[in-house]
Amino acid sequence: MSDLVARAEKIARAEKLDAADELAHQRERFVLDDVVYLDGNSLGALPANVPGRVEDVVRRQWGELRIRSWDESGWWTAPERIGDRIAPLVGAAPGQIVVGDSTSVNVFKALVAAVRMAGEDRDEILVDATTFPTDGYIAESAARLTGRTLRPVTPAEVPGALSGRTAAVLLNHVDYRTGRLHDLPSLTSAIHAVGAIAVWDLCHSAGALPVGLDEHGVDLAVGCTYKYLNGGPGSPAYLYVRSTLQDRFDSPLPGWNSHADPFGMRTDYAPAPGALRGRVGTPDILSMLALEAALEVWDEVSVQAVRAKSLALTDFFLECVASYVPQGVVESLTPSAHEERGSQVALRCGNAGDVMKRLIERGVVGDFRHPDVLRFGFTPLYVGFGDVERAARVLGEVLGPLSR
Repeated sequence: MSDLVARAEKIARAEKLDAADELAHQRERFVLDDVVYLDGNSLGALPANVPGRVEDVVRRQWGELRIRSWDESGWWTAPERIGDRIAPLVGAAPGQIVVGDSTSVNVFKALVAAVRMAGEDRDEILVDATTFPTDGYIAESAARLTGRTLRPVTPAEVPGALSGRTAAVLLNHVDYRTGRLHDLPSLTSAIHAVGAIAVWDLCHSAGALPVGLDEHGVDLAVGCTYKYLNGGPGSPAYLYVRSTLQDRFDSPLPGWNSHADPFGMRTDYAPAPGALRGRVGTPDILSMLALEAALEVWDEVSVQAVRAKSLALTDFFLECVASYVPQGVVESLTPSAHEERGSQVALRCGNAGDVMKRLIERGVVGDFRHPDVLRFGFTPLYVGFGDVERAARVLGEVLGPLSR
């Protein structure tokens, strides 16, 4: 009986937390079904206003206005306009973010440009040894292209690895596997202390927690928009170039869209002023305007409120897991300290792939990372405390028989 009472009290507490949640009304702005969706750290849910907006773009802007839409529908200015909508979510003033291309392409642009800005006498690039694989691939390619040596180090090792040889450092704000939040302010300060350029990957932090790009003097940053920003599958990424560095930003991918006179069709390249230097070719208008519509869910929502709820959700999930899952069956890889936690919880367990399949069959959607990690992403705009309790309870029911 005591177990049933404890479970009833936990469910009641979840319902009480939901009722007091100032972001709870935001869930109505998304297309959601009866599943508990905890995979927004891979692909965000569909904002309800996006289908209608995309239909307008296809049928009216493209179907009727056609080429006129570059001017009349604002297609040409979309990359910087949408960049300015993302800016407050990552703590940036307008005019420093341009939207377009993939995260990988923007990492390449940022890292090569960083090395060029650092100068010829700096011959080493540091890269997060725990990074998402593509960032590592891009960093290795950038090092070969620029004639630098690539040195993988963990974020904790960065301060001791920095030297006068360091040209640039590429780091992830949040570890994609464990959900660990790295100390962007102190690491950026340490990088600047040796005269190097700081490049941050914000894929797992933008839209989940305050970033403070301007406040902390970040030089360059990139991020995707299909996770916590809910831009849709394959939605374009973005590039941040700090205003004081824009006149020195030398993109390795100059294109007609980043030319000072794009319609002049000149054979010599002259870069456009400001963040527009980060543009390359013709923007992907359909996905870009879907992203613009998706960003409307952030109207009148503060990142600080999102962060507060994120921490409350992940705290509650860890508590519920400790209560519902047999002891010793899972191990949390996500730090318990708030200052070290992003907006996901990673649990290590045996047969993690099969466990996730069973969870999905029972309406709890997370994801699996080889070889033994269950990842649960908590998107505060549409995940509630009742969802959290249900997810942990189902996890306990799935793992219970496996622990015997």
